[in-house]
Amino acid sequence: MANTPGDDLFPEVRIPEGTRVINGRCLVLTRDNRCVVLVSGMPIAQYAVGDRMSEAHAMVSLVDLGWADQNDVATAFGYLARTLRRYQQRFAEGGLAALGRPNGCPRGLARLAASRRSRIQHLKAQGCSHHEIARQLGISVTAVRKTLRRLGWTAAPVAQAQLPLEVASATPAKPPPVQTAASPRSPASGENPNLSAFSAPVGSTPLPSTFDTDPSHRWTDRLLASLGLLEDAAPLFGSATAVPRAGVLLALPVLVASGVFECAQKVYGTLGPAFYGLRTSVLTLLLMALWRIRRPEGLKEHSPQDLGRVLGLDRAPEVKTLRRKLASLAAVGRAADFGRTLAEQRVALRGAALGFLYVDGHVRVYHGQHRLPKTHVTRLRISLPATSDYWVNDTAGDPLFVVTAEANAGLVKMLPGILTQIRTLLGQRRVTVVFDRGGYSPKLFAQILAAGFDVLTYRKGRHPHIPRSRFRACRTRMDGWTLTYVLADQEVRLLKGKLRLRQVTRRMENGHQTPILTSRRDLAAAQVAYRMFDRWRQEYFLKYLSQEYALDALVEYAAVPDDPDREVPNPAWAAVDAQLRQAHAQLDRLQAEYGLEAFANLEQQRRTMRGFKIAQGKLGRKIYMALQRVEQLEKRRAAVPRRVPIQSLSQEPVVKLALERKHLTNVIKIVAYQAESDLLRLVAPHYRRVGHEGRTLIQSALASAADLDVTQTELRVTLAPQSSPHRTRAIAALCNELNRTDTCFPGSQLRLWYTIRDA
Repeated sequence: MANTPGDDLFPEVRIPEGTRVINGRCLVLTRDNRCVVLVSGMPIAQYAVGDRMSEAHAMVSLVDLGWADQNDVATAFGYLARTLRRYQQRFAEGGLAALGRPNGCPRGLARLAASRRSRIQHLKAQGCSHHEIARQLGISVTAVRKTLRRLGWTAAPVAQAQLPLEVASATPAKPPPVQTAASPRSPASGENPNLSAFSAPVGSTPLPSTFDTDPSHRWTDRLLASLGLLEDAAPLFGSATAVPRAGVLLALPVLVASGVFECAQKVYGTLGPAFYGLRTSVLTLLLMALWRIRRPEGLKEHSPQDLGRVLGLDRAPEVKTLRRKLASLAAVGRAADFGRTLAEQRVALRGAALGFLYVDGHVRVYHGQHRLPKTHVTRLRISLPATSDYWVNDTAGDPLFVVTAEANAGLVKMLPGILTQIRTLLGQRRVTVVFDRGGYSPKLFAQILAAGFDVLTYRKGRHPHIPRSRFRACRTRMDGWTLTYVLADQEVRLLKGKLRLRQVTRRMENGHQTPILTSRRDLAAAQVAYRMFDRWRQEYFLKYLSQEYALDALVEYAAVPDDPDREVPNPAWAAVDAQLRQAHAQLDRLQAEYGLEAFANLEQQRRTMRGFKIAQGKLGRKIYMALQRVEQLEKRRAAVPRRVPIQSLSQEPVVKLALERKHLTNVIKIVAYQAESDLLRLVAPHYRRVGHEGRTLIQSALASAADLDVTQTELRVTLAPQSSPHRTRAIAALCNELNRTDTCFPGSQLRLWYTIRDA
């Protein structure tokens, strides 16, 4: 049977206009400002458009009778599921009348006058918490928070004075003693010489106290912090087995000896009333670095309860909390002072390792939206927007401090300022500054020598080739290694003979010569070569920090205004200079062609120069025109300034990346790396392969699980065995070395005692 033209096997079905589909059986039809709710084609409710009470009743009926899901109803009516749940609660409590509310502010709710809003802002500026303001004014905390948000209130910089703790005089509750046998302590015979640098500093700061007795529920301290009566929660530990990542407690003796907590309190004072105070925040950041949790966002992957047990808290601070703490510390603007104070502590601990200081730059590439100055990235062999940091390391390769360059200034420009900081830290002792070819400048060498420093660097540029007969084999023993170099030693003069330096040249097997310049004439030639080539420790350090500590990662995306009058290379001058180089190249080609024609000229045909010029007239005219173009471009380039203010090149605001928070995290990473190095030196006498896999051993121990046993005077940490017996024995020897330091957990009187289980 043939279909008629009007028949369609698959007629198009369209939903009528004004129809909202809730699910497969529920619809809402809107006609002439009236809404009808249909269930399986049967009307169950109708109401006028704008009747909020009837609409809410229809929504509640659909959900309560089981005809539709809560989310589907809220989406069809254009509300949030939270609003629908509120309607259900009101209907259950007060019936249909509760769904209708008059316009305006609800009765009984306090209205905030303008004077009260000013009072809220005044109290907040004085440091009162939201709860304290709400208590004084008799309003809710939500009203206080919303009022401050409408007023655009921002937190003032953190005060530097230490606020007195109101409840410090109360007797703190002590954790219940654990009935375990104390490990016998061996007499301190045969002290390790490395322990002399790890005597924990004794501070006069009173220890925080706690009223809580359950380590897993710190509700009392949290209440006191919310009331503004607590600045930092005291550590409260509970006995537990196989606590994940508790092996990081091995680093506490060297962290305490570094003085990082005393320096933080000296520089920043306090974070104000908080459960997670300054000491807890700094300790969390340090342990995160040792745990290889590279950013605060990485805390999402770990249990707050497990990390909190290591910190002596019920929960470790989470992402938003830790980011707020970093923002509060960055708002003070004292990261440079913090790093300088820590460097002074490091000089006191490791002064003997500071005879040679290595200075090198590190480029952090930027891939964001802000317009930043470009610099050459050596590892990528391209110029990219970036920020340059200059690191100063000691003889062992450990970092001392870091400086961020303005507008990617080169090492030649940055080195005088860095040397000023070094002189402030080290006093008048003799220091040799080691750097690579990026700082090569004979004028700079003269300034360095005049400032009382010695120079050790590579020679840059062309230099005379030294005959092979002047080289001889030189042997030395440094840091337990016997090294042999083929060297030539001589004196050189720079700056037209005004600057005399010593040049030690190394010859490789393939004949390549590497000249080294130094002002140290008291060192053997092999020692000069060793100290220069030892600069690669700093390169390995920067690579290690980039891979393990995320040195190049952005901490914040904010930008701050930069100097608009800062001079940068003029693109117009660069364009004219490029044209001038092309013109010179064209002139050179024409002159070479003219000379070749003169060389091939046959005297039988053209015996005079006049005849040759006439024959080569076309080529001569080209040379004349090329000379004129070169002269014109030189005059044009001379009229263009070589450097111009950066603001004149673009209408966009001149900005740079905010440096405070990044500098603060760099300081934290410096302290964490120094702690690894100190542990490495302690374990070195007990581990044969410490030069090859020492840091891997330390990292594995810090990441291992451990049992925690708490007594009234001790926190006993029993680490899980390592992957092999010889590694376990090495960590056991490290535990014995750390036990001799008699270190207490920061913020408590619990003395740390370390052991490790046998495999």
